[in-house]
Amino acid sequence: MANVSVVKNKKHKWAIDLVRPAQEQTKVVAPIGYSEARQSTDIAARDKDSNLVAKKCWDIALGPLKQFPMNLFLMYMAGNTISIFPIMMVGMMVWRPIQAFLSLKTTFKLLEGSPQVYIQTFVFFVSNLLGIALALYKCSTMGLLPIYSSDWLSFLEPQERMEFSGGGMNF
Repeated sequence: MANVSVVKNKKHKWAIDLVRPAQEQTKVVAPIGYSEARQSTDIAARDKDSNLVAKKCWDIALGPLKQFPMNLFLMYMAGNTISIFPIMMVGMMVWRPIQAFLSLKTTFKLLEGSPQVYIQTFVFFVSNLLGIALALYKCSTMGLLPIYSSDWLSFLEPQERMEFSGGGMNF
């Protein structure tokens, strides 16, 4: 009880007096930095919130397009040989945009708050199509797509190359 009286004598704002009855302690002091006059309903805060929503919606819409340079680099590093690593890379490059198309409804719900929802939806859709086109191009360069007539008709011979070029060495 001696400590409580010492706190009472110091009269600090943050000290609690445990000696007085609870009826006298009805007034609760606001924490430091709190102001009742300051409200978050002013116009500048609402503008800032709408800008943040638009920025977040653009981040969602540009997400697949931001992956494109990394996919280009990974496809370059994977090479044109048919082995497990390039096949898995191409498979994931095809699967990610298809998965995005399957979850299109939930993605569009996230974009509803933006004033530019139609442009953002178009950008999202086209960037996913671009990802699929890159994967199909990689399949074509690996020789996995039947694009030549000799792939379809058994009596046609594959085209032979007229020239071969190599690095800086003579063969």
